[in-house]
Amino acid sequence: MSEKKKNVIYTSGKRKTAVARAITKKGKGLITVNGKPIEFFPVSILREKLLDPIKIAGEKINSIDIEVSVSGGGVTGQADASRTAIAKGIIEYFKDDSIEEAFRLYDRTLLVNDIRRKMPKKPTGSGARAKRQKSYR
Repeated sequence: MSEKKKNVIYTSGKRKTAVARAITKKGKGLITVNGKPIEFFPVSILREKLLDPIKIAGEKINSIDIEVSVSGGGVTGQADASRTAIAKGIIEYFKDDSIEEAFRLYDRTLLVNDIRRKMPKKPTGSGARAKRQKSYR
């Protein structure tokens, strides 16, 4: 009656208005973003950024699958949010302090959400800082 416990980890990452949710589970090393393999991410520079936690983790990554669903924001915000969710999932799945330390030394934003948000609009202008032009004639 010993039933295998499914080891599924749910993590999330945020950047600006983008929110990424990652599901990390035992598998064959497949990583998907919104149902497509990570290699098909639209912007090549951001694709490299997304692959950072995978490269740092090394060979261990071949034993897990990560499914990321991300929404909101732009492409860069989505890439950063996904990257954070992937890194958190890897750490939580393996519970390995050496991987966490490697992530922290490489880039702290792999583990910490970016808390910066847009400032609210003010009544005197068109945005948070922009003001109406003043004319003396």
